[in-house]
Order: sequence, then structure tokens, then C-alpha cells
Amino acid sequence: MMNTLQHGGPDAQGAAPHDFSTNGNGCGPCPEVAKALRQVSAAHYPDPRYTALRQQLAAFHAVSPARIVMAASASEFISRITAAVARVRPGTAVALPRLSYGDYARAAQAWGLAARCDEPVTADVGLAWHCEPSSPLGQSEAGLGTRLRTADPSAVQVIDRAYEPLRLDGMADVPDAALDTVWQLWTPNKALGLTGIRAAYAIAPTDAGDAVERVHAMAPSWPVGAHGVALLASWVQPSVQRWLDDSRTVLRHWKALQRKRCDDMGWHSLPSNCNFFVAAPPVKDVAQLGGRLRAHGVKLRDTASFGLPGHVRMAVLHPDSQHAWEEAWRAVRGI
Repeated sequence: MMNTLQHGGPDAQGAAPHDFSTNGNGCGPCPEVAKALRQVSAAHYPDPRYTALRQQLAAFHAVSPARIVMAASASEFISRITAAVARVRPGTAVALPRLSYGDYARAAQAWGLAARCDEPVTADVGLAWHCEPSSPLGQSEAGLGTRLRTADPSAVQVIDRAYEPLRLDGMADVPDAALDTVWQLWTPNKALGLTGIRAAYAIAPTDAGDAVERVHAMAPSWPVGAHGVALLASWVQPSVQRWLDDSRTVLRHWKALQRKRCDDMGWHSLPSNCNFFVAAPPVKDVAQLGGRLRAHGVKLRDTASFGLPGHVRMAVLHPDSQHAWEEAWRAVRGI
């Protein structure tokens, strides 16, 4: 039987006209990247070592190209690095935030590793996950720098930075020096509004040693296709970064409007630093509400799979979509 995964985005009915369920940039797709994708020739394999791309990504982050590890997607890297840890340290635990993306725990379970939430990273922990900013809340993890510094040094630590490019305020509580001691996972497709292109990369710690080669060796051949290469190569261009900066300005305005609409509708929204936030609708059955709103072309993300029942996660979208959401809410409530 196929394992049921819970994700936002299109479902059996296709893509919702007003999809608040994924965290892609509501201002996207980025026009320059979309143009680059249309010009891709898929007639050839990419360079299997991604030599030029890894150099570009390394220069963007001011690190050595040897530290760049390509990944088919964030989820693929989550599975791969979990497998790498399980191979070297079988029977250890995986530490994760109390509220977090379900693939962290799913990968641990698949490799027979116990998943533990919000506990110190002690000697029996083989892999520790952090998400900065977090999901589903979109908040910074207070004291993350201290947690990294005091963790048992034998643990592999990964910061999922999927939403850092979509941070609208605040900053990570992590000194730059601490970032050299952990893995960083980057997925620019969200920030560029192109989540359908599956491509990601990780930055290894400076002293990862054999772990980098082990993670490389466990990858399939050509994990990133030609379109993913084009997306990642475009991601580092100054003009694309300027577009992203401009989009954050727009998203801050849209977010203020969307949170006010929440208040006016009686939905309780939680603080967030990103282009999304969590809200509690004034209903008992959030899953049923999601189904009824979906029938009106509006899709939300139930956060029960993150460990937060009774709430939904909402991406910040254009005011037209916000209006459609309010109209759908009024329809299902008979207002």
C-alpha cells in the first residue's frame, strides 16, 4: 500500500485556484528564473559532478566548493543524511523540534532510529534537526546558537534553512562561526515561487571529513536535472536576489493585510517572522473545514501532521486570494 504523505499543494483535484497550503513566494514565479527555465535544453545530462554549479553556490555562500552537496530536494536530502547516520551509528536517536516537518521523523522511522522532540542533544543522539526559521510557525528558534554549541559533538546537526530567504523580519540567533560546525540545507525553489522544480543543496561543516564523501556516495546519479541546475544557477545572480528583496517588501504589506483579515474573521493568528503564519479558525473540526473550503477553490494546510492540531498554516498571498478565502469562509459558515 502506498504510504500517505501529508504535504501542501495540488491534490487529486489539481491545483487550487487560491493555494495557501504551500510556502512558495506569493510574488513568484521569479520572471528571470522562469525565463532561464524556458531556455533549458533537456537533451543532455548535467555534469554529474556539478562542477560549475557547485563553484557558483560556494562563491554565493563564501565557502569551499568541496562543502557543497547537491540534492534532488530537501526531502531527498533528509532521507539520505538520515541513512548515512543510521549506517555509521545504528540505534542512535534523532532529535527534532517539537513542531516540525514530518519527513524528519518519517526518515528516522524508516531507518529504525527513535525520534525525540525538544530534548538535549546528548551522546545517544546521532542526528539533530533544526529549522530556522521554523515550520509550521515561521518563528526563530530562541537560543539556537547555544543549543548548537552545547550539543554532544558526536551528533550530526542539520539546520533546515528553507525559509531563511523568505524571512520578513528578525534574524537567526546563530553566530556565523556556529554555521561552520553544522550542515545547512537550502531549497531556493520556495523563495523563487517555483516549488515544482525539485532542486536543493547542502553546505557541509568545515570538519565533516569522511561524512561528506559518504553523503555524496549515497546519492543517486544526477540528483539534480537540467531544470534544477538552471534554477540554482539563477538563484545566485544579483538581479534575482534583488527581485527577492523587492518581493519581501510586497509580502510584508500583504502579510499585514492577511493577518488583519484573520482578526476580522475571528481567526486567531500566531506570530511569525516569515511569509506564512499559523492560525486557529473558530471551528472544532479543522479537517472538515479544509475540505469545505477546498470545494470553493481555497486550500489551507492542516498543521496536525506537524504536531499542532486545531490550526492551519497559511502562506501569504495576493489580496485577491485573501478576498476569495474570506468569501469561501462566509459561504461555508452561511454568513
